[in-house]
Amino acid sequence: MKKILSILLVSLMMMFLVGCNTTAKDNDVLKVGMECNYAPYNWSSTTPSDTSVKISSVDYCDGYDVMMASKLAEKLGKKVEIVKLDWDNLILSLQHDQIDAVIAGMTATEKRMQQADFTSPYYISTEVVIVRKNSDLTKITSIAELSGKKVMGQMNTLYDTIIDQIPNVIHEPASETFPAAIQALQAGAIDAVTSELPVAIGACEANTDLTYILFEEGKGFGGAEKDAAVSIAVKKGNKELLDALDNALNEIDDATREDMMLKAVENQPSSEE
Repeated sequence: MKKILSILLVSLMMMFLVGCNTTAKDNDVLKVGMECNYAPYNWSSTTPSDTSVKISSVDYCDGYDVMMASKLAEKLGKKVEIVKLDWDNLILSLQHDQIDAVIAGMTATEKRMQQADFTSPYYISTEVVIVRKNSDLTKITSIAELSGKKVMGQMNTLYDTIIDQIPNVIHEPASETFPAAIQALQAGAIDAVTSELPVAIGACEANTDLTYILFEEGKGFGGAEKDAAVSIAVKKGNKELLDALDNALNEIDDATREDMMLKAVENQPSSEE
C-alpha cells in the first residue's frame, strides 16, 4: 500500500512540474501579445500566409508585428506564440506573466515605462490624419487647419492625446479600436482620424473612399519623431529578455524593416475581406 501511495505521489509531482512548464516563462517559446486588429502592424484572418501564425483552431494573426516577432524568436532560438489580447490588457497580461513581450505598435510613453521596460524602437513612423476623399480637408497642410473639426483617435494611445495639439479642435471621445474610428469617419460622424503613416496607408488602400494627410515640415504634431517610434515591451525588471531582444533587433537593418512593412501593407486584407 505504501509503495502504491509513493508511486501516486511521484506521478502527481511529475504532472505538476509538467503543468508549470506551460506558463509564459517556457524557455523554448516566446509568447507575444498583440491586438491582431491594427493593420498593417497586426490583423487576424482565417486564411494562412507565409508570414502568419495560428492563434486558434480557425484564425491566424499576420502583419508586421507578427513578422518581427517570428524573426526575433528565431534569433533567440525560440518558437513564437501569438496571443490575441485587447489593447488595454496587453501591459496587464505582461505584468501577470501571461505573455513574455508586447509587440503591437506600442509607443514607450512615460506612463507605460513605469509599468514595463521597453527595447529600442523597432519601427519609426510619421503622424498623419485620415479624412474622407469627398471632404474639404484633403488639401490641408497644417494641423491648424483642423480647427473646429471633429477628430478622433484610439483609446489609451498617443493618437488620442495628440489631438489636443490642434487649436479649437472638437476632440471626440476615443474609439475602443482603430477600425471603429475608421467606421465613424466613413459614417460622417467625425471629420478626421489620427494615425501613423503605415496604418493610414493600409486603411486607405483597404477603404478607397479615404485618404491621408502628410503635413508640411513644422506644421504637424509636436514631438512626432518620438511619438511615432514603436518599441517592444517586457515585464519590468526582466533585463535578460530585454537585452536579448535589443541585441536581436540590432541584427535587423533598416532596409529589412522597411521591406517587412511594405510586405505587410501589401498583404493586409481589404475592407471587403
